[in-house]
Amino acid sequence: MSSLLETKIAARQHALREQGLLRQRKVLSVDHAINTNASTSSPRFVFEGRTYVNFSSNDYLGLSRVPELVEALHLGAQTYGVGSGASPLVTGYSDAHVTLERELCALTGHEAGLLFCSGFSANTALMKTLFDQQDTVIADKLVHASIIDGLQDSGAQLKRFLHNSLESAERLLTRNHASALITESVFSMDGDCAPIVQLSALCRQQNTWLIVDDAHGFAVLDGYHNADAAKLIDVQVVTFGKALGCQGAAVLGSQALIDYLVSNAREYIYSTALSPANAALALAAAQYCTAHPELQQKLRENITLFKRLCLEANVPLLGSDTAIQPLIIGDARQTLQVAEELRAAGIWVGAIRPPTVPVGSARLRITLTAAHAAEDIAACAAQLAQVLSRVRVPLVTERQATDDHR
Repeated sequence: MSSLLETKIAARQHALREQGLLRQRKVLSVDHAINTNASTSSPRFVFEGRTYVNFSSNDYLGLSRVPELVEALHLGAQTYGVGSGASPLVTGYSDAHVTLERELCALTGHEAGLLFCSGFSANTALMKTLFDQQDTVIADKLVHASIIDGLQDSGAQLKRFLHNSLESAERLLTRNHASALITESVFSMDGDCAPIVQLSALCRQQNTWLIVDDAHGFAVLDGYHNADAAKLIDVQVVTFGKALGCQGAAVLGSQALIDYLVSNAREYIYSTALSPANAALALAAAQYCTAHPELQQKLRENITLFKRLCLEANVPLLGSDTAIQPLIIGDARQTLQVAEELRAAGIWVGAIRPPTVPVGSARLRITLTAAHAAEDIAACAAQLAQVLSRVRVPLVTERQATDDHR
């Protein structure tokens, strides 16, 4: 006889499978013959014996495979060991952590930083620790799930403005005595950028903090190296698992904020600290970005090439200018079908479905990196056009004609 929980689990999994929304892990491996020249070839991996070009990674600058950073992790482990051994407030906080925090502050202009093991934990810790039932918080409609979860745990009143709408944000700021406005630098599913300068001006007028989740913008967007971020942003959350190609995250802000989080953030107090070896690696990655601005330029060139080839092939991209290039399919099952047909051609892209995105906006999430070779980008664009034609997804010209008659 099944227990109540077993029955609930089975029913939920069955419903997700029927809707095309069931999520399952896939075991990927490295082809060592390919990995020998990993720093000079497009990112690839092996799944069930077949090699795929990876257009799903957030490793925007290709740093996860750079030999100098592989050696930095090795040296960090030799110096500090492979783990921190304790929470930061016990014996887990080392000079490797301090050095990384100082480097991040030097790059952004903030006074202090606090390290976490993931961007999700950094966001939730910040939200649930900083706010309570006395606070009203205004956030972009499309902020990350970690922000929403943290705000719900905090008990703060959440009001959401229309995505990237300055008018909507100003309306809410004017009507509410808000403690903070929250947005992202680059939105992870649409790939578009927030109007940070204008939002900062609005927040200054209303004496409201601006908090920016900079996960997908840090080390990629212009302004990374000139320490101007703190002039516009009161609190900046940066992650190391995107452009820096490694692991961890940091909350950057005033010394008073960081001291407050150290004393009150349960995720920080009761978690084993990020390993010093990983902190040393993140430091090396940040310094590598500074020393190699050509990586950002190469990424921009690859984005431009992909967008041009898709435009020529009438592939209906969403209009992003960043490494995240969404292609809206709409139906979840059809999105999975398109992704599977691309995989049959050796190209791996993400099939993003509800609840990650709204119902009816399931999409391919294609990500470009500085490591992608031009021929692989061209092959991806060409295969997209062929698959979309076979699956009968409307092309750009057809969608425009439909929009004109609405």
